[in-house]
Amino acid sequence: MPAVADHFLAAVEAIYDAAPDPSLWPDALGKVADCFDDAGAILEWRKEDATFGVIVSESLIAANREFVERQWTHHNFKGERAMRAGLYFGGEPITDRHIGPVDDAYLNHPFNKEFLAKYGLGWFGAVSVSPDPRIGVLVSVQRAFEKPQYSDAELKVVSALGRRIEKSLRLSVRLLDAELTNLGLGEALARIGAGVFALDWSARVLFANPVGESLIGEVFDVVDGHLNVRMPPSRAQFESAVSQTLRAEAQDLLAEPRPFLVETASGRRFVFYLLPISARAASNRNFLNRTRAIVLAIEQKTAEPPDPAVVRDILGLTLGEARVASLVGSGVAPKLAADRLGIAEDTARNALKRVFEKLDISRQSELAALLGRLVLR
Repeated sequence: MPAVADHFLAAVEAIYDAAPDPSLWPDALGKVADCFDDAGAILEWRKEDATFGVIVSESLIAANREFVERQWTHHNFKGERAMRAGLYFGGEPITDRHIGPVDDAYLNHPFNKEFLAKYGLGWFGAVSVSPDPRIGVLVSVQRAFEKPQYSDAELKVVSALGRRIEKSLRLSVRLLDAELTNLGLGEALARIGAGVFALDWSARVLFANPVGESLIGEVFDVVDGHLNVRMPPSRAQFESAVSQTLRAEAQDLLAEPRPFLVETASGRRFVFYLLPISARAASNRNFLNRTRAIVLAIEQKTAEPPDPAVVRDILGLTLGEARVASLVGSGVAPKLAADRLGIAEDTARNALKRVFEKLDISRQSELAALLGRLVLR
């Protein structure tokens, strides 16, 4: 297998390993950068309460320390341009040429000359991912100016890695909550509001958190120690997905991640994510020493906006369009949706216009009906 493919597989494996153990994210980001033989990678997120978080690959620790201590955030013209253009939001991969002309003024900006170049940084390739409707996340890869900008082919790889990061963050971003970061993994999992099951190599349940246990008898059955979906239409699909996840062969890791939807007899709606856990990651934590897969069950409540990733995949939208559609289709006004997403109102309205065109509708009421029929019920 070519070296590039080897690096991609190593990065995907590391990304999934970081799901239950956020301390592994610096290593995973390092492997993301290795896919391009570049300087490092960054994962940053913003919550609805305007709080921020950032994780960097080990190669960028010194650069990140100076970025914070010398308040380079106030001179990060690249981030400002991308934010104004709504590019951090759209879900499409971007690089320097997308945020303005790369002319002498761009290349000689103090942020580039005095900070980035000092650490062998320069160009970026980034994509936004959305593990939660209330959180915006961006992953970016950094490379020196001596190399070319990221090509369209490389940005497709950035986007593909972003989809795997999005899936992993379904669990990891919950464990990064400030109230949980100092707890042991078992206690932290017990406190998150999603069902979590740890499975061994034979698909036997090793652990279920309280939310997961509450789903047994309605969503799941445990038969001879094995986890099964109760609803017959979804049972075979779930068993196949678990088998594939435990097998975790190259073709399985390369497969495009997609949400797995299940509806109970009482009408409750869940999104399932299955995460492979490698023996290397399991050995780092006694809690996971026999775990080979994690099942994450997230209830999609009808009173809340639907999961943007589910909207994206079912309706064929971009992630940015899906985030707007999720809110507006749930009754949130476009201006308020823009405020909640941290984007300009014009950006939100333009995204909504594209949604209407793609779905051949013209009213918010039609969007709400479509989401209710295809996503929520």
